[in-house]
Amino acid sequence: MNPLHISTAFDSGAIEVLSLADHRNIQLNIRSDNASAFTQWFHFSLHGAAGLPVVLHFMNAGQCAYAKGWQDYAVLASLDRQHWFRIETQFDGQVMTAQTTPAAQCIYFAYFAPYSWEQHLDMLAVATASPYVQQERLGASVLGRDISLLRITDAESAVPLADRKRVWVIARQHPGESMASWFVEGLLERLLDAADSVARALRQRCVFHVVPHMNPDGAVLGNLRTNAAGANLNREWLDPSMETSPEVFLVRQRMLEIGVDCSLDVHGDEVLPYNFVVGAEGVPNYSPRVAELEALFRSTWVATCPDFQSDYGYAPVAPGAANLSLATNWIAQQFGCLAFTVEMPFKDNANLPDPLQGWSAERSRLLGASVLPAVLATL
Repeated sequence: MNPLHISTAFDSGAIEVLSLADHRNIQLNIRSDNASAFTQWFHFSLHGAAGLPVVLHFMNAGQCAYAKGWQDYAVLASLDRQHWFRIETQFDGQVMTAQTTPAAQCIYFAYFAPYSWEQHLDMLAVATASPYVQQERLGASVLGRDISLLRITDAESAVPLADRKRVWVIARQHPGESMASWFVEGLLERLLDAADSVARALRQRCVFHVVPHMNPDGAVLGNLRTNAAGANLNREWLDPSMETSPEVFLVRQRMLEIGVDCSLDVHGDEVLPYNFVVGAEGVPNYSPRVAELEALFRSTWVATCPDFQSDYGYAPVAPGAANLSLATNWIAQQFGCLAFTVEMPFKDNANLPDPLQGWSAERSRLLGASVLPAVLATL
């Protein structure tokens, strides 16, 4: 009887087993999203290999959605599902190979440190214990999970409510980008700190509207990029529907009711080893005022957080050529406001590399906390 076993029967579990006959030659396929061809996310546990040199071959890595993402990438592993570390990994252009010798009979592997639905519910519970927070249920996802909104402000502030800036933060449109949840956790922790002067100023002058999880179904199903209906939510903002993209429909509707002065849409990038933001310079109504706010936001974040940079990112979009089905572009065009997509790496921050953890859950949390001075500067 083969003592080795691979499991995916848990939140965000996803892998296809081709061969477990030899612990030195375990062959796997990275599984596609449940209703889409996007292929990149994996999360699974290996049982029965304590003390054995394990070699994992991801046979279809070269055919994945972002094959260049495997270059200079290292697989994450954990023995306790709390602390994740990188293991030796190579990619030859077709097959990705990772190796380690587990110290326990059960070891977990993942594309990035997972953030489960239960963790998300815990985050909501902790946040709503704060006197600054009101929670609102906007509606349900395709499979019936709650889409929750956190409204954060200081009710005792002398600034009239109508004069406070409306700041929106949304995360996990792409469910496999779990660093976005860690980012929001860090942002909320600092924003709700009664003693933090930046948070105090923001709570007095702003109303934050935070949607920590836009795509709960896709995350639980172990998808990289789509929801349970196969919709890429960050291509649905121009014309969402309650049938295939209710998550966007509900959040978009609430934005139209409340308004937006500043928006952050939090993501992860498979290929680039940097933290950066993507603006809305390509939307038709892009203005000098917004360009000035973008520059101030970027320069403040660069000056206050060494993990953030503005030298590397996506190529600028030509004027008027923006895809308005993307959240940042639709929001910028609809409200004439400052809107950014925040991108974090799956690999590492090449400017401040960490060989043991690479870019990690903890670094994502700290980056989330670090964005608040940039928001404050743009007020």
